[in-house]
Amino acid sequence: MGHTRSIGVALSSCHIPGAAGPSFLLGEDEMEMGMGIHGEPGLWRGPVRTADALAEEMADRLLPELSGLGDGRLAVLVNTLGATPVEELYIVYRRLADILAASGHRVVAPLIGAYATSMEMAGLSVSLCALDDELALGLAAPAHCPFWSVSR
Repeated sequence: MGHTRSIGVALSSCHIPGAAGPSFLLGEDEMEMGMGIHGEPGLWRGPVRTADALAEEMADRLLPELSGLGDGRLAVLVNTLGATPVEELYIVYRRLADILAASGHRVVAPLIGAYATSMEMAGLSVSLCALDDELALGLAAPAHCPFWSVSR
């Protein structure tokens, strides 16, 4: 299927359980775009940027990858990597939603919160899933388990 694309940005390292220290170091004024949740190297490391600039770059990197998939509806996940508060995720989502609407997409079921974390890692990830009828139906299907609940 391959209808989902994700990208993350780190402001601090994760701490792998049992490791002597963080898996990488960032300066106080640095961030890394494309960093993996377990410390995999990213696309670039540089000065901290605004939430709007990050949302714009993330959308610019993800949307071309979804071209031709789905019917214009997108499921959007803005996920904390552990230490970033939900309020800050909504700042990124606000700009992302504007970008997606301007590009002709309709956001279905935005998910903003802690879904896949690396404990105390500061940063966030954005995942976009290009929906078709089958995927939209699956996303809306009743489910009840820890951290995920959908009622009809």
